Amino acid sequence: MNIFDPNIGEPAKQFLKNKMKYLKRILLSVLIISINSCSIYNFTGTGKIDAETFQVGFFQNNAELIEPGIDRTFTLELQDLIQNQTNLNLVQNGADLTYEGEIVDYRISPMTATADQQASQNRLTIRVNVRFTNKKKETDDFEKPFTFFFDYPAQQQLTGATLNAALKDIFERITQDIFNESLAKW
Repeated sequence: MNIFDPNIGEPAKQFLKNKMKYLKRILLSVLIISINSCSIYNFTGTGKIDAETFQVGFFQNNAELIEPGIDRTFTLELQDLIQNQTNLNLVQNGADLTYEGEIVDYRISPMTATADQQASQNRLTIRVNVRFTNKKKETDDFEKPFTFFFDYPAQQQLTGATLNAALKDIFERITQDIFNESLAKW
């Protein structure tokens, strides 16, 4: 049925107009609710963040086994994640939210063995100790370790593409866990 159809009767036209008004009201209500709810929750999982700025201190590599450059890479990964998933401004000092810490473990260990007692798979494990402080809500402060791992074939050396893939996976998981613990409260 079309309200502009000349063959349609007046009662049918009125019925369609009322139905259209009803649909418009429903759509408007849904739109208002969804706009209002975005101020409470967003797609990154964080609620309302009562802060405007954050800073990420340099995460020094204090592990016994040192892989050059991972301290800088990790620090930048954490900064990028927070900048991309929040509207907080990155500052050098005096921030509302502060992330500090150090890489405390970088370990390669054999995981599975073959019949002749040779390692068939190795695991790279990285553990980062994080101190988070929130100037506006001190009950959110914490200090805790975050750990993740990457398994790779023992025949491969942990260099080049294998190392890059391992660091990408590990840092992606650890930074997301830090974000969830500090801002998303998961």
